[in-house]
Amino acid sequence: MAARVLVAAEKPEQLQGLAGLVKALGAEGEAVALLAAGREEAEKAAYSVFKTLYYVEGGGRLQPCQLHELLEGLYAEHSPVLVVGAATKNLTDALARLSARHNLPMFTEAVSIQLSGDEVTAVRQVLGGRARARLAAKAPAAATVNPAVYAEQAQGLAAGAELAGLRAPAAVLEETGYEPKKREAVDLESAEVVVGVGRGFRRKEDLAMAEELAQLLGGVVGASRPIVADYGWLSEDRWIGISGKKIRPKVYIAIGISGAPQHMAATVDSKIIVAINKDKNAPIFQYADYGVVADLYQFLPVLIKKLRERLGK
Repeated sequence: MAARVLVAAEKPEQLQGLAGLVKALGAEGEAVALLAAGREEAEKAAYSVFKTLYYVEGGGRLQPCQLHELLEGLYAEHSPVLVVGAATKNLTDALARLSARHNLPMFTEAVSIQLSGDEVTAVRQVLGGRARARLAAKAPAAATVNPAVYAEQAQGLAAGAELAGLRAPAAVLEETGYEPKKREAVDLESAEVVVGVGRGFRRKEDLAMAEELAQLLGGVVGASRPIVADYGWLSEDRWIGISGKKIRPKVYIAIGISGAPQHMAATVDSKIIVAINKDKNAPIFQYADYGVVADLYQFLPVLIKKLRERLGK
């Protein structure tokens, strides 16, 4: 039972974006999907663009080697011309193993994928997000993609895929314990307004200004690497950067952030970037749509006061 496209995700929200990708590829009804979760999660993500949605009986977290074995079985059964996984660490690992075994060209962290005949074309960011490269290869091929890029195209898709359970392969590694990272109730990747904080803040307590600004604007607070990794003022789920979260808000307000390439690569898809920095030569002004050269300790209190007055708060 051949399928043109095989997609894989670890969470239902990732599968939503991949359903949007299948729709954009014009492969509706010619795709199958693997969701590394249980039946209950699969029922919420059984989009009609998929002929079959495979889930894992009993659910549970899978190791990359287990994901790889499941993909091997589906690849052998469906002979797809394109295999796409959500750009997570585990799925990138699993798809790399699949690609190596079958000598498939593989694109990682693509921001756009096209399928035309026997050719797969992918666009991905290069040079720290300052440029985009267009790459092409003969099918079959594999790729990872940020599902959020195609999430909007999945809007309105109805359920309808046939569900099929798979038994998880035996794990190669023995899990002796599991301690989840401490996380906050923040979803940077889907926020419409993000307020970014950087090294320009001198004390952790001063981040309260950014929190208040974000609250007034209906947004959330994110951070550059020093705030998370060096100072430990905010948790890792607030980290904006290549090693953290990539964001696509309507408005990104960067406060006290110099604009290192690793940070900006994760923000270039923002519709509007506003930079506030006292250094007029800060690299971030090269990316900003609007720039304010000012000391954040003088500017933010005034901005917050004006917003309160405008909003009647």
